[in-house]
Amino acid sequence: MRSRLSGCASRVPRPGFRTATTAFPGPFDCLDRGCETVQVSTFEGVHEPLVARDVILGRTTHVRRLVPNKTRRMIGAWCFLDHYGPDDVKATGGMWVPPHPHTGLQTVTWLFEGLGLHTDSLGSRQLIRPGQLNVMTAGHGIAHAEVSPDDAPRLLHGVQLWVCLPDEVRDSTPPDFTHLADLPTYHEHGVTLRVLAGSVAGETSTAPTFSPLVGAELTLVPGAEATLPLDPAFEYGVLVVQGTLRVDGVTIDRNAMSYLGQGRSELSFAAEHGEEDTVLMLLGGEPFDEEIVMWWNFIGRSHEEIVEQREAWNGEGLAWEPERYGVVRDFDGDRLLAPPMPNTRLKPRPRSV
Repeated sequence: MRSRLSGCASRVPRPGFRTATTAFPGPFDCLDRGCETVQVSTFEGVHEPLVARDVILGRTTHVRRLVPNKTRRMIGAWCFLDHYGPDDVKATGGMWVPPHPHTGLQTVTWLFEGLGLHTDSLGSRQLIRPGQLNVMTAGHGIAHAEVSPDDAPRLLHGVQLWVCLPDEVRDSTPPDFTHLADLPTYHEHGVTLRVLAGSVAGETSTAPTFSPLVGAELTLVPGAEATLPLDPAFEYGVLVVQGTLRVDGVTIDRNAMSYLGQGRSELSFAAEHGEEDTVLMLLGGEPFDEEIVMWWNFIGRSHEEIVEQREAWNGEGLAWEPERYGVVRDFDGDRLLAPPMPNTRLKPRPRSV
């Protein structure tokens, strides 16, 4: 049986997998590696570093904002990526983001360490732990809060992602919240694959999606290697959250992210030798060709839409209950009001500069 994840922790072939190789669409050369003859691509893959910005989220949580970026606003329909931690919540007070609105997107929450509590205007109240997934679909409008519960463990480490909803469904799709306690998981030769959204290597998540995309976490023991099959029609990005990784021979350090472009049918990963596992996030999807306006927590298609969404949330002040978004009843505290609109008009922008 041929392995779904081709990989190895050494150069000695083992049953069920092959020596890691890279293959892409386009002309191929052959290389004899002794153990087998493999195809090696002459295609030059994209490796574009995405430089993070430091942003304060809530009261004290520092996040590394990687998407949107100065040169790359989206990867597929993934339009937002905050990476935070590991943080000592006993020292910082932990995550504390009061009720705030969203439109035209899905929020995706994933933890590597710690415990989080989600509440929203649908009445949802859900703890999330590492290996579990929260997906909230905003549709025309929803409100939610994210906090660290009192009994949370000391360290908090995770990512917060947004997925842009296509124009044809962004207003008609009803608000929704989905919690998945178990995700498709595949283990082989020191590599663990968890699929958050979409399909990869024969594993498919049941998380709701509205455009072709994929999100996955890979964990590699020290020295492990793997080659993951990809969809050449997708563009991809890789974020390293722990350890140091070589992706098609290019080193990506901890907390760094690289945009990999389109056209790849496979992607090779090699973890550094050391004492800790290497953990990475793989994000991808068909290029999202719609121009969007993203401001604060709203996504629209014009300046006027954002103004309307802001006014529908702020209304007459804190005591006012916004009909479009609803109220997060299960939260003790005030909601966040949207800041003033900028002095210049917001313009729809494409996925890249």
